[in-house]
Amino acid sequence: MSTTFDLADIKRRMQSAIQAMKHELNGLRTGRASASLLEPVQVVAYGQSSPLAQVASISVPEPRMITVQVWDKSMVGAVDKAIRDANLGLSPTVEGQTLRIRIPELNEQRRKDLVKIAHKYAEDSRVAIRHVRRDGIDTLKKALKDKVMSEDDERKHGADVQKATDQFIVEVDQTLAGKEKEIMQV
Repeated sequence: MSTTFDLADIKRRMQSAIQAMKHELNGLRTGRASASLLEPVQVVAYGQSSPLAQVASISVPEPRMITVQVWDKSMVGAVDKAIRDANLGLSPTVEGQTLRIRIPELNEQRRKDLVKIAHKYAEDSRVAIRHVRRDGIDTLKKALKDKVMSEDDERKHGADVQKATDQFIVEVDQTLAGKEKEIMQV
């Protein structure tokens, strides 16, 4: 571990924890169609596993429908199978080279389960942010011990790290509140 302190790097690492959480939250099905719902789908194409977006175009023509336009006609069956096997609770309807996927309404229990999953993602993000804070504080303590930094600078930078941590935790909470509202909306 180097003893140079870089607040910008600490903030960047905290921001990446938030981006990871947002990516996870985008995968949660909220009863509304979103192309990101199909991101985890892997299709066995030409002897290897590929993301769905590499063999088809995904669009959202209506709030409760996703269409998947398969580029190669021979891949339609493989894409259909991949979507059904992805455990997303989606059943595509095949119409030529286009698959239409209706997004069913969510029941109350499923909404509550999704909120619990969202809370878990948020807590994981908070933990990651706290780990970054701990790394930053450890770097400051080491710099102080090695006499590379004065006690005043160590205290000032420590306060900056804590302030950044608090800001990112607030951002996590705001993002979670927005997603929770979106999930519970009927």
